[in-house]
Amino acid sequence: MPRGDGRDSEDFRESPDLADLDSFAGVDELGARAHDPSDDTDPDLDAPDAAYQAGGGSRGGIGGIGQLGDNLALGPVPDLVAPEDVELHELDDQGDEFAPADPNGQQARRELLAVEAELNQRWPETKIEPSLARIAALVNLMGEPHRGYPVLHVAGTNGKGSTTRMIDALLTRMGLRVGRYTSPHLQLVTERIALDGAPISAAAYVDLYRDVAPYVTMVDNAGGPDAVPMSKFEVLTGMAFAAFADAPVEAAVVETGLGGSWDATNVVDGDVAVITPIGVDHVEYFGGSPVKAAVEKAGIIKPGSVAVIAEQDPEVQKVLLERAVEVDASVARAGSEFGVLEREVAVGGQMLKLQGLGGVYDEIFLPLHGAHQAANAALALAAVEAFFGAGKDKQLVIEAVREAFAEVETPGRLERVRAAPTVLLDAAHNPHGAKALATTVAEEFAFRRLAAVVGVMAEKDARGILDALEPVVSEIVVTKNSSPRAMPLDELNDIAISIFGEDRVVAEPSLDAAIETAIGLVEQSDDPEEPLAGGGVLVTGSVVTAGEARTLFGKEPA
Repeated sequence: MPRGDGRDSEDFRESPDLADLDSFAGVDELGARAHDPSDDTDPDLDAPDAAYQAGGGSRGGIGGIGQLGDNLALGPVPDLVAPEDVELHELDDQGDEFAPADPNGQQARRELLAVEAELNQRWPETKIEPSLARIAALVNLMGEPHRGYPVLHVAGTNGKGSTTRMIDALLTRMGLRVGRYTSPHLQLVTERIALDGAPISAAAYVDLYRDVAPYVTMVDNAGGPDAVPMSKFEVLTGMAFAAFADAPVEAAVVETGLGGSWDATNVVDGDVAVITPIGVDHVEYFGGSPVKAAVEKAGIIKPGSVAVIAEQDPEVQKVLLERAVEVDASVARAGSEFGVLEREVAVGGQMLKLQGLGGVYDEIFLPLHGAHQAANAALALAAVEAFFGAGKDKQLVIEAVREAFAEVETPGRLERVRAAPTVLLDAAHNPHGAKALATTVAEEFAFRRLAAVVGVMAEKDARGILDALEPVVSEIVVTKNSSPRAMPLDELNDIAISIFGEDRVVAEPSLDAAIETAIGLVEQSDDPEEPLAGGGVLVTGSVVTAGEARTLFGKEPA
Protein backbone atom coordinates (compact mmCIF):
# COMPACT_ATOMS: atom_id res chain seq x y z
CA MET A 1 0.00 0.00 0.00
CA PRO A 2 1.45 3.44 -0.95
CA ARG A 3 2.57 5.77 1.80
CA GLY A 4 0.63 8.94 2.47
CA ASP A 5 3.48 11.06 1.09
CA GLY A 6 3.43 9.22 -2.23
CA ARG A 7 6.63 7.21 -1.67
CA ASP A 8 6.37 3.44 -1.99
CA SER A 9 7.12 1.67 1.32
CA GLU A 10 9.10 -1.06 -0.50
CA ASP A 11 11.54 1.54 -1.78
CA PHE A 12 11.70 2.97 1.70
CA ARG A 13 12.75 -0.35 3.32
CA GLU A 14 16.10 -0.92 1.65
CA SER A 15 17.87 -4.06 2.89
CA PRO A 16 21.39 -3.71 4.28
CA ASP A 17 24.19 -5.59 2.57
CA LEU A 18 26.63 -7.80 4.51
CA ALA A 19 29.32 -6.82 2.04
CA ASP A 20 28.76 -3.13 2.81
CA LEU A 21 28.82 -2.64 6.56
CA ASP A 22 27.95 1.06 6.21
CA SER A 23 24.57 0.03 4.80
CA PHE A 24 23.48 -0.99 8.31
CA ALA A 25 23.42 2.64 9.43
CA GLY A 26 19.90 3.68 10.41
CA VAL A 27 18.49 0.15 10.17
CA ASP A 28 16.44 -1.41 12.97
CA GLU A 29 16.57 -5.05 14.09
CA LEU A 30 13.94 -6.03 11.51
CA GLY A 31 16.05 -4.65 8.69
CA ALA A 32 13.89 -1.53 8.16
CA ARG A 33 15.11 2.03 7.92
CA ALA A 34 14.38 3.90 11.12
CA HIS A 35 13.24 6.98 9.14
CA ASP A 36 13.32 8.31 5.63
CA PRO A 37 16.93 9.35 4.94
CA SER A 38 15.64 12.25 2.81
CA ASP A 39 13.93 13.85 5.82
CA ASP A 40 15.75 16.70 7.50
CA THR A 41 14.53 15.59 10.91
CA ASP A 42 14.17 12.34 12.74
CA PRO A 43 10.54 12.17 13.96
CA ASP A 44 11.51 9.95 16.91
CA LEU A 45 14.20 12.32 18.10
CA ASP A 46 12.30 15.56 17.46
CA ALA A 47 8.99 14.51 19.05
CA PRO A 48 8.32 16.17 22.41
CA ASP A 49 8.80 13.84 25.35
CA ALA A 50 5.60 13.58 27.42
CA ALA A 51 7.42 12.68 30.60
CA TYR A 52 9.82 15.57 30.09
CA GLN A 53 6.95 18.03 29.72
CA ALA A 54 5.02 16.53 32.63
CA GLY A 55 8.06 16.95 34.81
CA GLY A 56 8.27 20.63 34.08
CA GLY A 57 10.50 20.66 31.02
CA SER A 58 13.90 22.18 31.62
CA ARG A 59 12.78 23.31 35.07
CA GLY A 60 12.03 19.79 36.26
CA GLY A 61 15.48 18.20 36.15
CA ILE A 62 16.27 15.22 33.94
CA GLY A 63 12.86 14.60 32.41
CA GLY A 64 11.11 15.57 35.63
CA ILE A 65 10.05 11.99 36.32
CA GLY A 66 12.03 10.28 39.03
CA GLN A 67 13.32 13.46 40.69
CA LEU A 68 13.03 13.95 44.43
CA GLY A 69 10.05 16.07 45.43
CA ASP A 70 6.48 16.01 44.05
CA ASN A 71 6.14 13.80 41.00
CA LEU A 72 3.17 14.25 38.66
CA ALA A 73 3.18 10.62 37.64
CA LEU A 74 3.71 8.95 40.98
CA GLY A 75 2.49 11.52 43.49
CA PRO A 76 4.52 12.78 46.45
CA VAL A 77 7.77 10.92 46.92
CA PRO A 78 8.44 10.00 50.56
CA ASP A 79 11.62 11.08 52.25
CA LEU A 80 13.79 7.96 52.44
CA VAL A 81 16.05 7.51 55.43
CA ALA A 82 18.59 4.69 55.26
CA PRO A 83 20.33 2.98 58.19
CA GLU A 84 23.88 4.10 58.80
CA ASP A 85 25.37 1.06 57.06
CA VAL A 86 23.04 1.22 54.02
CA GLU A 87 23.24 3.65 51.09
CA LEU A 88 20.09 5.14 49.58
CA HIS A 89 20.73 3.37 46.29
CA GLU A 90 20.50 0.07 48.20
CA LEU A 91 16.83 0.72 49.07
CA ASP A 92 13.87 -0.22 46.90
CA ASP A 93 10.99 2.14 46.08
CA GLN A 94 9.31 1.33 49.41
CA GLY A 95 12.36 2.22 51.44
CA ASP A 96 13.20 -1.40 52.23
CA GLU A 97 16.72 -2.70 51.85
CA PHE A 98 17.18 -4.14 48.36
CA ALA A 99 18.19 -7.80 48.19
CA PRO A 100 19.76 -8.51 44.78
CA ALA A 101 18.94 -11.79 43.10
CA ASP A 102 21.60 -14.49 43.04
CA PRO A 103 23.32 -14.16 39.62
CA ASN A 104 23.80 -17.92 39.60
CA GLY A 105 20.56 -18.82 41.38
CA GLN A 106 17.64 -20.89 40.16
CA GLN A 107 15.96 -18.03 38.29
CA ALA A 108 19.20 -17.10 36.53
CA ARG A 109 19.80 -20.75 35.61
CA ARG A 110 16.27 -21.08 34.21
CA GLU A 111 16.80 -18.00 32.05
CA LEU A 112 20.18 -19.38 30.97
CA LEU A 113 18.54 -22.63 29.87
CA ALA A 114 16.01 -20.66 27.84
CA VAL A 115 18.76 -18.67 26.13
CA GLU A 116 20.70 -21.86 25.41
CA ALA A 117 17.60 -23.48 23.91
CA GLU A 118 17.27 -20.50 21.59
CA LEU A 119 20.95 -20.51 20.65
CA ASN A 120 20.93 -24.26 20.06
CA GLN A 121 18.56 -23.75 17.15
CA ARG A 122 21.50 -22.23 15.30
CA TRP A 123 24.35 -24.06 13.63
CA PRO A 124 26.64 -25.71 16.22
CA GLU A 125 30.34 -24.90 16.32
CA THR A 126 31.11 -28.21 14.61
CA LYS A 127 29.49 -26.84 11.46
CA ILE A 128 30.99 -23.83 9.70
CA GLU A 129 30.63 -21.89 6.49
CA PRO A 130 33.99 -20.26 5.68
CA SER A 131 33.21 -16.55 5.96
CA LEU A 132 33.92 -13.70 8.35
CA ALA A 133 31.17 -11.55 6.83
CA ARG A 134 28.56 -12.33 9.47
CA ILE A 135 30.77 -11.82 12.54
CA ALA A 136 32.31 -8.71 10.94
CA ALA A 137 28.85 -7.25 10.41
CA LEU A 138 27.87 -8.07 14.00
CA VAL A 139 30.87 -6.41 15.64
CA ASN A 140 30.47 -3.42 13.32
CA LEU A 141 26.88 -2.96 14.48
CA MET A 142 28.02 -3.31 18.09
CA GLY A 143 30.62 -0.57 17.71
CA GLU A 144 33.62 -2.88 17.27
CA PRO A 145 34.08 -3.85 20.92
CA HIS A 146 36.99 -6.15 19.98
CA ARG A 147 39.09 -3.09 19.13
CA GLY A 148 39.02 -1.75 22.69
CA TYR A 149 41.79 -3.94 24.15
CA PRO A 150 44.91 -5.82 23.01
CA VAL A 151 44.45 -9.50 22.20
CA LEU A 152 46.59 -12.61 22.51
CA HIS A 153 45.12 -15.04 19.98
CA VAL A 154 45.60 -18.81 20.50
CA ALA A 155 45.19 -21.52 17.84
CA GLY A 156 46.37 -25.11 17.41
CA THR A 157 45.19 -28.69 17.75
CA ASN A 158 46.15 -29.61 21.32
CA GLY A 159 46.95 -27.62 24.44
CA LYS A 160 44.97 -24.51 23.49
CA GLY A 161 42.81 -24.49 26.61
CA SER A 162 45.66 -25.08 29.05
CA THR A 163 47.91 -22.53 27.36
CA THR A 164 45.12 -19.95 27.33
CA ARG A 165 44.53 -20.40 31.07
CA MET A 166 48.25 -20.09 31.79
CA ILE A 167 48.46 -16.86 29.79
CA ASP A 168 45.44 -15.55 31.68
CA ALA A 169 47.06 -16.39 35.04
CA LEU A 170 50.34 -14.71 34.08
CA LEU A 171 48.72 -11.52 32.78
CA THR A 172 46.49 -11.31 35.85
CA ARG A 173 49.46 -11.71 38.20
CA MET A 174 51.22 -8.91 36.27
CA GLY A 175 48.41 -6.60 37.35
CA LEU A 176 46.12 -6.55 34.32
CA ARG A 177 42.39 -7.09 34.21
CA VAL A 178 41.99 -9.98 31.76
CA GLY A 179 39.18 -11.45 29.69
CA ARG A 180 39.39 -15.07 28.56
CA TYR A 181 37.38 -16.70 25.76
CA THR A 182 37.67 -20.48 25.36
CA SER A 183 35.75 -23.35 23.82
CA PRO A 184 34.24 -25.82 24.20
CA HIS A 185 33.07 -25.76 27.80
CA LEU A 186 33.23 -28.69 30.20
CA GLN A 187 30.07 -28.26 32.25
CA LEU A 188 28.38 -24.90 31.72
CA VAL A 189 28.50 -22.54 28.77
CA THR A 190 29.34 -19.59 31.03
CA GLU A 191 32.86 -21.06 31.37
CA ARG A 192 33.60 -19.82 27.87
CA ILE A 193 33.60 -16.15 28.87
CA ALA A 194 35.76 -15.43 31.90
CA LEU A 195 36.65 -12.19 33.66
CA ASP A 196 39.27 -11.93 36.40
CA GLY A 197 39.97 -15.66 36.04
CA ALA A 198 36.41 -16.83 36.70
CA PRO A 199 33.40 -17.62 34.47
CA ILE A 200 30.78 -14.91 34.16
CA SER A 201 27.53 -15.53 36.01
CA ALA A 202 24.44 -17.07 34.46
CA ALA A 203 22.64 -13.71 34.82
CA ALA A 204 25.50 -11.87 33.08
CA TYR A 205 25.42 -14.40 30.22
CA VAL A 206 21.68 -13.88 29.77
CA ASP A 207 22.08 -10.09 29.84
CA LEU A 208 24.86 -10.26 27.26
CA TYR A 209 22.72 -12.34 24.96
CA ARG A 210 19.78 -9.98 25.26
CA ASP A 211 22.06 -7.04 24.50
CA VAL A 212 23.45 -8.54 21.29
CA ALA A 213 20.29 -10.34 20.11
CA PRO A 214 18.82 -7.35 18.18
CA TYR A 215 22.08 -6.96 16.25
CA VAL A 216 22.20 -10.69 15.54
CA THR A 217 18.68 -10.46 14.09
CA MET A 218 19.80 -7.60 11.87
CA VAL A 219 22.69 -9.64 10.51
CA ASP A 220 20.45 -12.68 9.98
CA ASN A 221 17.88 -10.62 8.07
CA ALA A 222 20.51 -8.88 5.97
CA GLY A 223 21.67 -12.15 4.47
CA GLY A 224 18.49 -12.88 2.54
CA PRO A 225 16.17 -15.91 2.66
CA ASP A 226 18.76 -18.41 1.41
CA ALA A 227 21.75 -17.10 3.40
CA VAL A 228 23.27 -18.90 6.37
CA PRO A 229 22.22 -17.28 9.68
CA MET A 230 24.81 -16.58 12.34
CA SER A 231 26.05 -19.74 14.06
CA LYS A 232 25.95 -20.22 17.81
CA PHE A 233 29.73 -19.83 18.01
CA GLU A 234 29.59 -16.55 16.11
CA VAL A 235 26.97 -15.19 18.52
CA LEU A 236 28.99 -16.32 21.55
CA THR A 237 32.08 -14.67 20.10
CA GLY A 238 30.23 -11.37 19.78
CA MET A 239 29.00 -11.75 23.36
CA ALA A 240 32.56 -12.30 24.61
CA PHE A 241 33.86 -9.23 22.82
CA ALA A 242 31.04 -7.16 24.32
CA ALA A 243 31.69 -8.53 27.82
CA PHE A 244 35.37 -7.63 27.60
CA ALA A 245 34.60 -4.11 26.39
CA ASP A 246 32.00 -3.55 29.12
CA ALA A 247 34.28 -4.81 31.93
CA PRO A 248 36.55 -3.21 30.64
CA VAL A 249 39.57 -5.50 30.33
CA GLU A 250 43.14 -4.46 29.71
CA ALA A 251 43.94 -7.60 27.70
CA ALA A 252 41.98 -10.50 26.25
CA VAL A 253 43.16 -14.05 25.66
CA VAL A 254 41.07 -15.47 22.83
CA GLU A 255 41.13 -19.14 21.84
CA THR A 256 39.96 -20.11 18.37
CA GLY A 257 37.05 -22.47 18.12
CA LEU A 258 37.77 -24.40 14.95
CA GLY A 259 40.69 -23.56 12.68
CA GLY A 260 42.02 -20.04 12.34
CA SER A 261 41.54 -18.05 9.14
CA TRP A 262 37.77 -18.59 8.98
CA ASP A 263 37.20 -18.91 12.71
CA ALA A 264 34.82 -16.25 14.05
CA THR A 265 37.47 -15.05 16.50
CA ASN A 266 39.71 -14.05 13.60
CA VAL A 267 38.09 -10.63 13.25
CA VAL A 268 40.57 -9.62 15.96
CA ASP A 269 44.06 -8.55 15.06
CA GLY A 270 46.05 -10.18 17.82
CA ASP A 271 49.17 -8.44 19.06
CA VAL A 272 50.49 -11.93 19.82
CA ALA A 273 49.54 -15.06 17.85
CA VAL A 274 50.14 -18.24 19.84
CA ILE A 275 50.28 -21.54 17.92
CA THR A 276 50.12 -24.72 20.00
CA PRO A 277 51.11 -28.12 18.52
CA ILE A 278 49.22 -28.89 15.30
CA GLY A 279 48.11 -32.40 14.41
CA VAL A 280 45.30 -34.10 12.51
CA ASP A 281 41.87 -32.99 13.69
CA HIS A 282 38.54 -31.98 12.15
CA VAL A 283 39.33 -34.01 9.05
CA GLU A 284 35.97 -33.02 7.54
CA TYR A 285 37.21 -29.43 7.21
CA PHE A 286 41.01 -29.56 7.10
CA GLY A 287 41.65 -32.97 5.53
CA GLY A 288 43.78 -35.69 7.05
CA SER A 289 47.01 -33.70 6.91
CA PRO A 290 48.60 -31.56 9.65
CA VAL A 291 49.94 -29.31 6.88
CA LYS A 292 46.42 -28.48 5.68
CA ALA A 293 45.40 -27.75 9.25
CA ALA A 294 48.48 -25.53 9.63
CA VAL A 295 47.53 -23.45 6.60
CA GLU A 296 44.18 -22.68 8.21
CA LYS A 297 45.53 -22.04 11.71
CA ALA A 298 48.34 -19.80 10.43
CA GLY A 299 45.66 -17.26 9.50
CA ILE A 300 45.69 -15.81 13.01
CA ILE A 301 49.22 -14.47 12.44
CA LYS A 302 48.58 -10.84 11.51
CA PRO A 303 50.80 -8.08 10.06
CA GLY A 304 53.18 -6.66 12.66
CA SER A 305 52.26 -9.22 15.33
CA VAL A 306 54.54 -11.61 17.21
CA ALA A 307 54.03 -15.30 16.38
CA VAL A 308 54.93 -17.54 19.32
CA ILE A 309 55.13 -21.09 17.99
CA ALA A 310 55.26 -24.41 19.87
CA GLU A 311 57.44 -27.25 18.60
CA GLN A 312 55.97 -28.57 15.35
CA ASP A 313 56.66 -31.15 12.69
CA PRO A 314 59.08 -29.62 10.14
CA GLU A 315 56.49 -29.37 7.35
CA VAL A 316 54.02 -27.67 9.72
CA GLN A 317 56.70 -25.28 10.96
CA LYS A 318 57.47 -24.34 7.37
CA VAL A 319 53.85 -23.32 6.74
CA LEU A 320 53.75 -21.16 9.87
CA LEU A 321 57.07 -19.44 9.15
CA GLU A 322 56.03 -18.71 5.58
CA ARG A 323 52.89 -16.99 6.87
CA ALA A 324 54.97 -14.95 9.33
CA VAL A 325 57.29 -13.80 6.55
CA GLU A 326 54.32 -12.99 4.32
CA VAL A 327 52.79 -10.59 6.89
CA ASP A 328 56.09 -9.34 8.34
CA ALA A 329 55.44 -10.80 11.80
CA SER A 330 58.18 -11.43 14.35
CA VAL A 331 58.70 -15.06 15.36
CA ALA A 332 59.64 -16.85 18.58
CA ARG A 333 59.99 -20.64 18.34
CA ALA A 334 60.03 -23.32 21.01
CA GLY A 335 63.38 -25.06 20.98
CA SER A 336 65.11 -21.96 19.65
CA GLU A 337 64.10 -18.72 21.38
CA PHE A 338 62.37 -20.38 24.35
CA GLY A 339 61.68 -23.80 25.83
CA VAL A 340 61.86 -26.18 28.78
CA LEU A 341 65.40 -26.46 30.15
CA GLU A 342 64.72 -28.83 33.05
CA ARG A 343 61.71 -30.74 34.29
CA GLU A 344 61.34 -32.83 37.43
CA VAL A 345 58.23 -34.69 38.60
CA ALA A 346 57.03 -33.38 41.95
CA VAL A 347 54.19 -34.08 44.35
CA GLY A 348 51.05 -32.65 42.75
CA GLY A 349 52.79 -31.55 39.57
CA GLN A 350 56.31 -30.73 38.38
CA MET A 351 59.23 -28.34 38.96
CA LEU A 352 60.43 -26.51 35.88
CA LYS A 353 63.32 -24.42 34.66
CA LEU A 354 62.19 -22.43 31.62
CA GLN A 355 64.12 -20.50 29.01
CA GLY A 356 62.09 -17.41 28.21
CA LEU A 357 62.62 -14.62 25.72
CA GLY A 358 63.99 -12.47 28.55
CA GLY A 359 66.18 -15.04 30.27
CA VAL A 360 65.95 -18.10 32.50
CA TYR A 361 63.08 -18.63 34.96
CA ASP A 362 63.89 -21.32 37.54
CA GLU A 363 62.08 -22.98 40.46
CA ILE A 364 58.73 -22.85 38.66
CA PHE A 365 56.20 -25.18 40.27
CA LEU A 366 53.42 -26.17 37.88
CA PRO A 367 50.53 -28.07 39.54
CA LEU A 368 49.86 -30.03 36.34
CA HIS A 369 51.22 -33.32 35.09
CA GLY A 370 53.02 -34.18 31.88
CA ALA A 371 55.80 -32.99 29.61
CA HIS A 372 53.14 -31.52 27.33
CA GLN A 373 51.99 -29.21 30.14
CA ALA A 374 55.58 -28.11 30.73
CA ALA A 375 55.80 -27.25 27.03
CA ASN A 376 52.50 -25.35 27.30
CA ALA A 377 53.95 -23.38 30.24
CA ALA A 378 57.01 -22.36 28.21
CA LEU A 379 54.74 -21.32 25.34
CA ALA A 380 52.50 -19.26 27.63
CA LEU A 381 55.49 -17.58 29.27
CA ALA A 382 56.98 -16.61 25.90
CA ALA A 383 53.60 -15.24 24.75
CA VAL A 384 53.29 -13.00 27.82
CA GLU A 385 56.90 -11.89 27.45
CA ALA A 386 56.20 -10.97 23.83
CA PHE A 387 53.06 -9.09 24.91
CA PHE A 388 55.05 -6.97 27.37
CA GLY A 389 57.98 -6.59 24.99
CA ALA A 390 60.40 -8.63 27.09
CA GLY A 391 63.71 -9.45 25.49
CA LYS A 392 67.38 -9.93 26.19
CA ASP A 393 67.55 -7.05 28.64
CA LYS A 394 63.95 -7.09 29.89
CA GLN A 395 62.66 -9.98 31.96
CA LEU A 396 59.37 -10.47 33.75
CA VAL A 397 59.49 -10.46 37.56
CA ILE A 398 60.47 -14.05 38.37
CA GLU A 399 58.58 -14.18 41.66
CA ALA A 400 55.38 -13.07 39.93
CA VAL A 401 55.88 -15.75 37.27
CA ARG A 402 56.33 -18.39 39.97
CA GLU A 403 53.18 -17.29 41.79
CA ALA A 404 51.12 -17.26 38.60
CA PHE A 405 52.10 -20.76 37.50
CA ALA A 406 51.64 -22.16 41.02
CA GLU A 407 47.99 -21.05 40.95
CA VAL A 408 47.11 -22.35 37.46
CA GLU A 409 44.03 -24.56 37.29
CA THR A 410 43.03 -26.54 34.22
CA PRO A 411 39.78 -28.40 34.88
CA GLY A 412 39.45 -31.67 33.00
CA ARG A 413 43.16 -32.00 32.28
CA LEU A 414 44.37 -34.98 34.33
CA GLU A 415 42.27 -33.58 37.14
CA ARG A 416 41.96 -35.67 40.30
CA VAL A 417 38.35 -35.76 41.51
CA ARG A 418 38.52 -38.68 43.97
CA ALA A 419 41.00 -40.62 46.05
CA ALA A 420 40.97 -44.32 47.03
CA PRO A 421 40.67 -45.28 44.30
CA THR A 422 42.06 -42.32 42.44
CA VAL A 423 39.76 -41.02 39.69
CA LEU A 424 41.33 -38.77 37.06
CA LEU A 425 39.53 -36.84 34.34
CA ASP A 426 41.10 -35.83 31.05
CA ALA A 427 39.47 -34.23 28.02
CA ALA A 428 41.77 -35.89 25.46
CA HIS A 429 39.65 -36.27 22.33
CA ASN A 430 42.09 -37.15 19.56
CA PRO A 431 45.06 -39.54 19.16
CA HIS A 432 47.65 -36.80 19.77
CA GLY A 433 46.06 -35.86 23.10
CA ALA A 434 45.56 -39.50 24.07
CA LYS A 435 49.24 -40.28 23.42
CA ALA A 436 50.32 -37.37 25.64
CA LEU A 437 47.91 -38.60 28.31
CA ALA A 438 49.17 -42.19 28.15
CA THR A 439 52.81 -41.06 28.33
CA THR A 440 52.10 -38.92 31.39
CA VAL A 441 50.24 -41.73 33.17
CA ALA A 442 53.09 -44.17 32.49
CA GLU A 443 55.84 -41.76 33.61
CA GLU A 444 54.26 -39.98 36.57
CA PHE A 445 51.81 -42.43 38.17
CA ALA A 446 52.33 -45.91 39.62
CA PHE A 447 48.90 -47.52 39.57
CA ARG A 448 48.61 -51.16 40.57
CA ARG A 449 45.67 -51.39 38.21
CA LEU A 450 44.17 -48.72 35.96
CA ALA A 451 40.78 -48.89 34.26
CA ALA A 452 39.73 -46.38 31.61
CA VAL A 453 36.20 -45.10 31.11
CA VAL A 454 35.95 -43.86 27.52
CA GLY A 455 33.16 -42.02 25.70
CA VAL A 456 33.97 -40.62 22.26
CA MET A 457 32.24 -38.36 19.75
CA ALA A 458 31.09 -40.01 16.51
CA GLU A 459 33.28 -37.86 14.26
CA LYS A 460 36.49 -38.52 16.21
CA ASP A 461 39.20 -41.11 15.61
CA ALA A 462 38.10 -43.57 18.30
CA ARG A 463 40.52 -46.25 17.12
CA GLY A 464 43.47 -43.88 17.38
CA ILE A 465 42.43 -42.82 20.90
CA LEU A 466 42.01 -46.41 22.13
CA ASP A 467 45.27 -47.53 20.49
CA ALA A 468 47.11 -44.82 22.45
CA LEU A 469 45.52 -45.81 25.76
CA GLU A 470 45.83 -49.60 25.44
CA PRO A 471 49.42 -49.99 26.76
CA VAL A 472 48.70 -48.18 30.05
CA VAL A 473 45.28 -49.47 31.12
CA SER A 474 44.23 -52.88 32.46
CA GLU A 475 40.59 -52.77 31.38
CA ILE A 476 38.40 -50.38 29.46
CA VAL A 477 34.75 -49.53 30.12
CA VAL A 478 33.21 -48.02 27.01
CA THR A 479 30.19 -45.79 27.40
CA LYS A 480 28.19 -43.00 25.80
CA ASN A 481 27.88 -39.43 27.03
CA SER A 482 24.68 -37.40 26.70
CA SER A 483 25.66 -35.55 23.51
CA PRO A 484 23.61 -36.36 20.39
CA ARG A 485 26.99 -36.50 18.61
CA ALA A 486 28.26 -39.31 20.83
CA MET A 487 29.48 -42.45 19.11
CA PRO A 488 26.93 -45.30 19.45
CA LEU A 489 27.87 -47.69 22.22
CA ASP A 490 27.83 -50.79 20.01
CA GLU A 491 30.21 -49.18 17.53
CA LEU A 492 32.67 -48.07 20.21
CA ASN A 493 32.44 -51.48 21.90
CA ASP A 494 33.36 -53.27 18.65
CA ILE A 495 36.39 -51.01 18.15
CA ALA A 496 37.51 -51.56 21.76
CA ILE A 497 37.22 -55.36 21.50
CA SER A 498 39.33 -55.34 18.32
CA ILE A 499 42.11 -53.55 20.24
CA PHE A 500 41.84 -54.87 23.83
CA GLY A 501 40.17 -58.23 23.34
CA GLU A 502 36.82 -59.26 24.81
CA ASP A 503 38.17 -60.09 28.28
CA ARG A 504 39.35 -56.52 28.87
CA VAL A 505 36.26 -54.66 27.62
CA VAL A 506 33.01 -53.84 29.42
CA ALA A 507 30.19 -51.78 27.91
CA GLU A 508 27.90 -49.59 30.04
CA PRO A 509 25.06 -47.47 28.59
CA SER A 510 25.53 -44.49 30.96
CA LEU A 511 28.55 -42.63 32.27
CA ASP A 512 27.67 -42.97 35.96
CA ALA A 513 27.26 -46.73 35.59
CA ALA A 514 30.54 -46.91 33.66
CA ILE A 515 32.44 -45.13 36.43
CA GLU A 516 30.93 -47.37 39.11
CA THR A 517 31.91 -50.43 37.08
CA ALA A 518 35.46 -49.15 36.62
CA ILE A 519 35.83 -48.46 40.33
CA GLY A 520 34.63 -52.00 41.07
CA LEU A 521 37.15 -53.45 38.62
CA VAL A 522 40.18 -51.75 40.21
CA GLU A 523 39.03 -52.58 43.75
CA GLN A 524 38.77 -56.31 43.15
CA SER A 525 41.60 -58.81 43.07
CA ASP A 526 41.86 -62.53 42.37
CA ASP A 527 44.95 -62.72 44.59
CA PRO A 528 44.10 -62.42 48.30
CA GLU A 529 47.72 -61.43 48.99
CA GLU A 530 47.57 -58.48 46.59
CA PRO A 531 46.87 -55.12 48.26
CA LEU A 532 43.74 -53.33 47.08
CA ALA A 533 45.32 -49.87 47.30
CA GLY A 534 46.86 -48.31 44.24
CA GLY A 535 43.93 -48.64 41.86
CA GLY A 536 42.98 -45.86 39.49
CA VAL A 537 40.22 -44.87 37.07
CA LEU A 538 40.81 -42.63 34.07
CA VAL A 539 37.76 -40.96 32.50
CA THR A 540 38.53 -39.62 29.03
CA GLY A 541 37.77 -39.62 25.28
CA SER A 542 35.85 -36.36 24.97
CA VAL A 543 35.45 -32.90 26.47
CA VAL A 544 31.78 -33.74 27.05
CA THR A 545 32.65 -37.00 28.81
CA ALA A 546 35.13 -35.24 31.12
CA GLY A 547 32.66 -32.43 31.82
CA GLU A 548 29.80 -34.75 32.69
CA ALA A 549 32.07 -36.76 34.96
CA ARG A 550 33.13 -33.54 36.67
CA THR A 551 29.49 -32.77 37.41
CA LEU A 552 28.92 -36.29 38.75
CA PHE A 553 31.73 -35.72 41.25
CA GLY A 554 30.24 -32.43 42.44
CA LYS A 555 32.75 -30.06 40.87
CA GLU A 556 31.61 -26.51 40.11
CA PRO A 557 32.21 -24.97 36.66
CA ALA A 558 35.53 -23.13 36.56
